[in-house]
Amino acid sequence: MSEETVTPMMAQYLEIKAQHQGAILFYRMGDFYEMFFDDAVAAAEALDIALTKRGKHRGEDIAMCGVPVHSSEGYLLALIRKGFRVAIAEQMEDPAEAKKRGSKSVVKRDVVRLVTPGTLTEDSLLEARRHNFLCAFAEVRDEAALAWCDISTGEMRVMGCSLTRLAPELARLAPREVLVAEGRDLHALVEEAGAALTEMARASFDSGSAEKRLCTLYGVGTLEAFGAFGRAEISAMGALVDYLDLTQRGKLPLLRPPIREVVGGTMQIDASTRRNLEITQALSGGREGSLLSAVDRTVTAPGARLLERRLSSPSRDLAVIGARLAAVRFLLEQGRLREELRGDLRRVPDMDRALSRLALDRAGPRDIAAIRAGLAQAEAISGRLPAEAPALLDDARAALRGHERLIDLLDQALVAEPPLLARDGGFIAQGFDEDLDETRRLRDEGRGVIASMQAGFVEQTGIASLKIKHNNVLGYFIEVTSTHAERMLSAPLSETFIHRQTTAGQVRFTTLPLSELETKILNAGNRALEIEKAHFAALREAVLAEAGPVGAAARALAEVDLAAGLADLAAAEDWTEPRIDDSRAFEIEGGRHPVVERALARTGTPFVANDCALTDAMTPAIWLLTGPNMAGKSTFLRQNALIALLAQAGSYVPAKRAHIGLVSQLFSRVGASDDLARGRSTFMVEMVETAAILNQADDRALVILDEIGRGTATYDGLSIAWATLEHLHDMNRCRALFATHYHEMTGLSAKLTGVENATVSVKEWEGDVIFLHEVRKGAADRSYGVQVARLAGLPASVIERAKTVLNALESGDREGGARKQALIDDLPLFRAAPPPPPVAKAKASEVEARLEGVLPDELTPMEALKLVYEMKALL
Repeated sequence: MSEETVTPMMAQYLEIKAQHQGAILFYRMGDFYEMFFDDAVAAAEALDIALTKRGKHRGEDIAMCGVPVHSSEGYLLALIRKGFRVAIAEQMEDPAEAKKRGSKSVVKRDVVRLVTPGTLTEDSLLEARRHNFLCAFAEVRDEAALAWCDISTGEMRVMGCSLTRLAPELARLAPREVLVAEGRDLHALVEEAGAALTEMARASFDSGSAEKRLCTLYGVGTLEAFGAFGRAEISAMGALVDYLDLTQRGKLPLLRPPIREVVGGTMQIDASTRRNLEITQALSGGREGSLLSAVDRTVTAPGARLLERRLSSPSRDLAVIGARLAAVRFLLEQGRLREELRGDLRRVPDMDRALSRLALDRAGPRDIAAIRAGLAQAEAISGRLPAEAPALLDDARAALRGHERLIDLLDQALVAEPPLLARDGGFIAQGFDEDLDETRRLRDEGRGVIASMQAGFVEQTGIASLKIKHNNVLGYFIEVTSTHAERMLSAPLSETFIHRQTTAGQVRFTTLPLSELETKILNAGNRALEIEKAHFAALREAVLAEAGPVGAAARALAEVDLAAGLADLAAAEDWTEPRIDDSRAFEIEGGRHPVVERALARTGTPFVANDCALTDAMTPAIWLLTGPNMAGKSTFLRQNALIALLAQAGSYVPAKRAHIGLVSQLFSRVGASDDLARGRSTFMVEMVETAAILNQADDRALVILDEIGRGTATYDGLSIAWATLEHLHDMNRCRALFATHYHEMTGLSAKLTGVENATVSVKEWEGDVIFLHEVRKGAADRSYGVQVARLAGLPASVIERAKTVLNALESGDREGGARKQALIDDLPLFRAAPPPPPVAKAKASEVEARLEGVLPDELTPMEALKLVYEMKALL
């Protein structure tokens, strides 16, 4: 068909699509969302569904595919995860209404929502135990700020953030989507954080308009009641609100008043350190194997999200850390109370996300039931918390109370197990509304109601053969035989019974109550549903009217859950309360790596605990750690970093004793990897990360460095490692653990007052190396690289060749550079020695010969004892 003869339906589609060019359009047609043209081609490939055709446009076939409305959420999630945005166009009227305008009229449709990675609210599209942050980065002259919100929970925060701090902050928040002003090229930085980048018009970031937008949202005349925000902070928050208004089509989520985070209020951890330490995500990409996975004992989704936020942003406020530790200590000591609380908490639903869906008008009866159940459990938990509980738990107890009126209303109104969708009906409880009960009775028991009315008419007329019948012409009618016609047509019965029809043998009547009943029965189903929907709207408004207290209760439950979970962890794993103060102390006695210890416990292998003492009030405190690979150096480095992180997050720590002076920054350069996408070699990545540490670390930082300089030539690497350690000592003056294979560096301990040597112990036994995993003061005498290579399974010929080369090099070192070079030149390089001839087997002893034929599984206890005596005699 030509463009001039395009169908009305396709014209409507093209008009809506023109307004949403950057998104796949889900175009509602009955029970399906249909996609056309390029959208259909892209969606069919992404979703692995059939691609078909529907008519022609400009002489070419129109590509089409579709997904059922009832199962669309799964398809939505697949598209969002693959980087698409989806505009959902719904039918805005009943098809019958459209037909009234003419046979060719098209049902009105409009986009009701734009689905993007940062604006998800449905449980099926979200990870229950993780936040789903949407961020906005704004720059106003010489200021810059980052704002973020999670519309599924209503949280909103903002902080000043320079461009140089943006990458670490995005790594901390792990947002799904980041908003920037058009023309600002931050694609590489945002994609590195694993987020989708969305450009918005610069007008969305205008701070003047943004302030008005925010005041309107919160219903205030000024933002001063929430804090003193800079122009860049207002710009970033305003851009968030503008984007939400655009994507939610005017139905703004229930955002709590913004909280301004103070720069420096939390421990600074850059993206590389987060990745190396596997704080919330393992290097493999999943949650399993991360610190978060190892320490998560929470039993609610909000509690799990709070734990992730605490681990991602350990506090630097001693009062805050102390309050969190006090709550954990109290519940650790009150074991019975802790278990009772955790039992109650297991029945707490995700009220935050239910409340958000109610605000966006995307909720169902189960969301209101979730609020009811959550508040009921909140009341029960508040009753368990004693008055003498620490401040954090006492504040939570106060927030959990005072919801009786709303609980009573929801209890009376809702059935115990409501359906998922309001359109299914059946969620308003019996007895809540007499009109609804009567309507349902008519709908469900129409025959019984008619029979009851018929019995009343028989009694009134005295005609036992009177019947109430129904046909498609008259509907419900009263029928008597013609012998009773005169009686029915005479007063006083004629005043009640209205004549409708006379047939050969019967006369038919109706009454006003019967006509009304007929209308009610025929419309009872729709009428009942309309009444329920009206009650749903009223209940929704009742909950939203209490949104503040309900949200506070939800946050209080998360606090109690997290404190109880950390107490349970401390009790089960024998963790200890850390001492946190404003000193430069770092004393760990019997420290353990929580993730490695957990993995070893599954195999029954004990973890070897180690001490670490970096305390020095006046000078830097650095341990230079040597020892072979596989001995546990990297584990030791990481465990001390994680202990500091856990302590400042408000948790007990895996150690016998821990005294930690506040750590301002945590830096980790552990492991090696390249960055092919950005053209960086392993060594280049290592140098970039090391440079970031040396340029940023202050005197209260904790730095762990592993094998600096190993990615280049030996002497280049040694010189870089040497200079790096000197810079940490002289310039950064921080606490650090520095692992290396360059044994030459151990001499620095005599030159630098803040450096001590430490090594991981090993033992040699008949040519093999045994790893003891014990860290002690002193330096390693050798690397044991050849022995480790043998353990790894290198061929025997390669091992023997390596020994030959190693002996030659070591003797050359002892006899001078010229002698060393001569020995190297004399070595027949690239020539592997043949494998050694097999060693002749020694003649078996009498004991061995006797044991050769013994089958232990077949021995009785007496036979085994006799065999021991026999072996003793043979010896």
